[in-house]
Amino acid sequence: MTLSDTLDQAKWTFSTRRVDRARVAATDTNFAAAKPGDLILAHVDKLGQHQRVQLPSGRPSLIFPGDAVVMACGARYAPDQFEGIAEIDPAGADLLAGGGCIGRMVARNSRIKPATRLVPAGRLLDGGGRAVNLSQFALSPRPAAPRPPVIGILGTSMNSGKTLATARLVLGLRRAGFRVGAIKATGTGAFGDFNEYSDSGAQYVGDFTDAGMVTTYLEPLDRIKAATETLIAEAGHRGCDIVVMEVADGLLQRETAAIIADPWFAGLISGLVFACGDAVAAAGGVSHLSRLGLG
Repeated sequence: MTLSDTLDQAKWTFSTRRVDRARVAATDTNFAAAKPGDLILAHVDKLGQHQRVQLPSGRPSLIFPGDAVVMACGARYAPDQFEGIAEIDPAGADLLAGGGCIGRMVARNSRIKPATRLVPAGRLLDGGGRAVNLSQFALSPRPAAPRPPVIGILGTSMNSGKTLATARLVLGLRRAGFRVGAIKATGTGAFGDFNEYSDSGAQYVGDFTDAGMVTTYLEPLDRIKAATETLIAEAGHRGCDIVVMEVADGLLQRETAAIIADPWFAGLISGLVFACGDAVAAAGGVSHLSRLGLG
């Protein structure tokens, strides 16, 4: 089977949805050189926690041993699943996220199964022998223009209600007559939040994968800030009157903590919603945000 045939039959994952597949001309096995965002062709070896992958079409697909998949090398931080880093071991790699993140698991929540194992087959290259990377297909920064107001959504942790709050706010603003943009500033690429924003009536939906990152975990703060600005500008260019922006995980997570402590964030948002599950979390979270000048 030719490379072209293999790629045609492979399950390309959600994180690769912006990639021009015609750019792929070859592969190599220099996995030691793999960087975050590089596209990796792999075959499913042993099923574990993830028995499906998310497709660019917005639907999940079952995977089976032997299936070819294309996903991006990346890290992940998810306390209810895995922590992983952007490394590809040629002997076997881990499916860190069903949206299309492959790397090396370094920690696992004891309540879930081990990671699905993948056998890397090749790093995708273009006609010039360069690694094909998500960053090559990112949105271009927009010229400076009036920025729509931004409502930030923060929470105590994963699964604290941030996406629900974001989606319902989108719905309410849309019903009030606003053209709403919904963006996910940080996290790991997946279509769940993306689809929920769209279902709620957002005129524009974007996330950090549109800015060229499969995940924001362990990415430099300046890159995340620039990506966020690009997404907000894109929403404005698409005619949005207002933007609702979810920031992943909780207030103390590495990237979230850095973002909200940066004066840039206070200048970016016009309002803030804090999602939490109980009174103690509410009191602690609001107190923490107040100390940062965000209360």
